[in-house]
Amino acid sequence: MNRKFWRDKKVLITGHTGFKGSWLSLWLKLAEAHVIGYSLPPPTEPSLFETAQVDKKVISIEGDVRDLDCLQAVIKNNKPEIIIHMAAQALVRRSYNDPIETYSTNIMGTVNVLETVRNSPSVRVVVIVTSDKCYANNEWIWGYRENDRMGGHDPYSSSKACAELVTSAYRNSYFSEKDYDRHGIALASVRAGNVIAGGDWAEDRLIPDIMKAFMEHRPAIIRNPSFARPWQHVLEPLNGYLLLAEKLWERGQEFVGAWNFGPDQADAKPVSFIVERLTELWGDGASFEVVASGQSREATSLKLDCSKARTSIGWTPKLSLNQALEWIVEWYRGYQNKEDMRHITEGEILRFESLQNEEIV
Repeated sequence: MNRKFWRDKKVLITGHTGFKGSWLSLWLKLAEAHVIGYSLPPPTEPSLFETAQVDKKVISIEGDVRDLDCLQAVIKNNKPEIIIHMAAQALVRRSYNDPIETYSTNIMGTVNVLETVRNSPSVRVVVIVTSDKCYANNEWIWGYRENDRMGGHDPYSSSKACAELVTSAYRNSYFSEKDYDRHGIALASVRAGNVIAGGDWAEDRLIPDIMKAFMEHRPAIIRNPSFARPWQHVLEPLNGYLLLAEKLWERGQEFVGAWNFGPDQADAKPVSFIVERLTELWGDGASFEVVASGQSREATSLKLDCSKARTSIGWTPKLSLNQALEWIVEWYRGYQNKEDMRHITEGEILRFESLQNEEIV
């Protein structure tokens, strides 16, 4: 991402109180963007939003993306130029327990954002964040490309596939490439793999479960050690979203559509690799236990093909999986030691930017 581009840009982030939204909010504030957040309260306790004091860095507005009137008023009053839509019910296992919340948030929330944009003269760029789980997963050994079929066997995955279809329909109906000179809105959707980093406290997620267990001096419980995922540090896809937004602003009609942002294929590792490496890095008597999970509700393997992002916008991952795990342990160690978590989080962002600058040089 180019800091100069983002300086003084008015950016609305839906879901800014969540894990990814908090990281993105801090990054954009470091770039001196004018950030407006629209979200429900933080979904976990503790949360990155509170521990890193994100609310002191952005304009934070409490609201639900399912509330069309409230969302319209916020966008009308704040006049954002760029919208990054991240608000979602983001957990597979929770989607089984509450499919109505999952579908209403992930589908109608997206509809409301796009309908509001359709009637907002200030917005020029919209990035809709979905998930790698939007694909009809056939357990292939190769990665899914952006034009592969949408699907999903569980409520969460299918809701994200629906959000992609909604985005495509709005783009074709209201924000088409051929009419770009008339409407001036560049719309894209982005799909990332399993993002990991410090500050994640969500339930039934691997990294938070392991870190909470280690900090409480008890064994981490592992359900599916053979499941493989495209693990990546959260700053990797966020960097892709921001780079794509820059391209959409500069040459909108050339970069609309769907984009994958996943790790190198070598970093699609099984759960067993993650827990063994984190146990080693944490030390201090850390351990784990494998327990029978019963019938699995999640796919055993999922990979992304990111050739489009690499070739078309020059995006590539900067951190190896081992580096990402080292940064995660450093973050949670800092939290355990009651350090300044905004300082630590911003420090990781600056370290990530230094990797980019080294590559450019």
